[in-house]
Amino acid sequence: MSNAPSSAAQFAVGIDLGTTNSTVAFAPLSSEPCEPELLPIPQIVQPGQVESRLALPSFLYLPREGERESLETSLGLEPARGVAGNYARDQAADNPQRVVVAAKSWLCYSRQGRSEAVLPWQAPDEVPRVSALDCTTRFLEHLVAAWQAAHPEAPLNGQQVVLTVPASFDPAARELTRQAALAAGLPEDFVLLEEPQAAVYCWLSRQGDAWRRQVGAGDSMLVVDVGGGTTDLTLVTVAEDDGQLVLERTAVGNHLLVGGDNMDLALAHLVSQQLQAEGHSLDPWQSVSLWHACRAAKERLLAEDGPDEHTISVLGRGSSLIGGTISTTLAGQQAAAVLVDGFFPRCSLDDRPQPHASSGFQDIGLPYESDPAITRQVAAFLADHTTADALPSHLLVNGGVFRSPAIRDRLCETVAAWCGGRLTQYTDPADLDHAVALGAAYYGWTKHRGGVRIRGGTARAYYIGIETAGLAIPGMPRPLRALCVAPQGMEEGTQADVPSEPVGVVVGAPARFRFFSSTMRGDDQVGQKLDRWQDDELVESDPIELQLTSQNAGDEPFVPVRFQSRVTELGMFELWCHAIEGEDRWKMEFNVREQDEAPQ
Repeated sequence: MSNAPSSAAQFAVGIDLGTTNSTVAFAPLSSEPCEPELLPIPQIVQPGQVESRLALPSFLYLPREGERESLETSLGLEPARGVAGNYARDQAADNPQRVVVAAKSWLCYSRQGRSEAVLPWQAPDEVPRVSALDCTTRFLEHLVAAWQAAHPEAPLNGQQVVLTVPASFDPAARELTRQAALAAGLPEDFVLLEEPQAAVYCWLSRQGDAWRRQVGAGDSMLVVDVGGGTTDLTLVTVAEDDGQLVLERTAVGNHLLVGGDNMDLALAHLVSQQLQAEGHSLDPWQSVSLWHACRAAKERLLAEDGPDEHTISVLGRGSSLIGGTISTTLAGQQAAAVLVDGFFPRCSLDDRPQPHASSGFQDIGLPYESDPAITRQVAAFLADHTTADALPSHLLVNGGVFRSPAIRDRLCETVAAWCGGRLTQYTDPADLDHAVALGAAYYGWTKHRGGVRIRGGTARAYYIGIETAGLAIPGMPRPLRALCVAPQGMEEGTQADVPSEPVGVVVGAPARFRFFSSTMRGDDQVGQKLDRWQDDELVESDPIELQLTSQNAGDEPFVPVRFQSRVTELGMFELWCHAIEGEDRWKMEFNVREQDEAPQ
């Protein structure tokens, strides 16, 4: 079956593929105004029991062979490949060694093969392993099947589909997301949209034309999106174009692995201390189970109408506790104090994330932020991307953690203090868990029907590393210079010739091609050369190791080339190398090594 969508699409469909929960929203393209609604997602809640929920927990349970028959659904999904959703999340507390958690974070972790079967991380040998790419595909397959069951008359591969990704996702993670989406059955021309932008689109859909009365030219909106595993920071500015207000995404932050998972762990640490005081010492298996149990406690206690306390239980492991549980009570005020002061401490705009002393020996795993203080991360982001007279005038928050009024108020108070008190906060508690999917559906609707659009282009500037010519020194690499091949903000569907002095590409032998990106050098233009830069200004992407071939090079070790950069409609960056003489050309993509496309 072709993945190409029909020109007669009936729906705009927004998919939020979250670290902790995934949701789908949709809106008929024929309706006006656009009022997206959420798709109920059938999923297993107990063996043999299927219920529809508005979110699919992004957990994958790898069942034992004897369990698989009882975990089948009417959606046609194979339990042997893993069971996603509510049941998998519950198994994270009971059988943590068989559950993949935070697959989305692993998908953007360049130091571990993102398409290698290594998850669940550090699971026993008898547990089958899958890759982050496999998990992403599996979650999307479940969402596609849920859509097909609800709308058999409108197959998803014929609709206008918008899939969201973190603004900070690197090109390799975006490419893997694209591969997973196509394998799961999304149309070939689906659109990738940054999650903070989707949250802004949700706000715009709620405001209608009134948004123009709430902001003015020169204003800027700081978007703080705290998800289950990541924090995404984005700055959207308001400008005037031919007398009309327009929105432009002007900055995105680094990929910050701090979010709801860290908060669950903080609560688990607090509860484990309580249990120890009550005479219960937990083993490592129970500690992991407690971490996942604290997720449910956090979600209940942080709700606007949450209870004053919540009972947390873990399975007993001792001989006297077979079939029993260990329980304790966590007070709502206790939880709020740990999360507010630990993750949103008051700080000044000059404060920065604090590195922590670490052991020389460490487990290999996800590179979580050493300083979980999100307010200090926001301060560093604003210092990098704004000036003292251009601090944000508006604040939009997104993510389930902001259901807590105490957390919302602390962040707003802190940022407002930096901005001299001039800060307008936008929060709709009803949308905090679903804003990204709802905004993505609205964005898809505007592509067909027209409406306000956020300008942005690429979130980063892209560079190639060029080894300089010179005398060789034993044990020392030759100096490297960087050439800007795409500026920050380069629009999707555009291309640019890169002016430069002659540069040779190595042919006929294995070579390592190095690429860099930057969110901080917004003024660099195509062709700009950098002989030196600060360590945090350029971030090196996964290098590409290839052996290029040429029909015309003869015995020459390299071919002089000119460069042309392109940004596809999907937002993927491509660099084309065209031989100055002859017809040779090669395409370089910022891909993970296992997925590199053969040069052309």
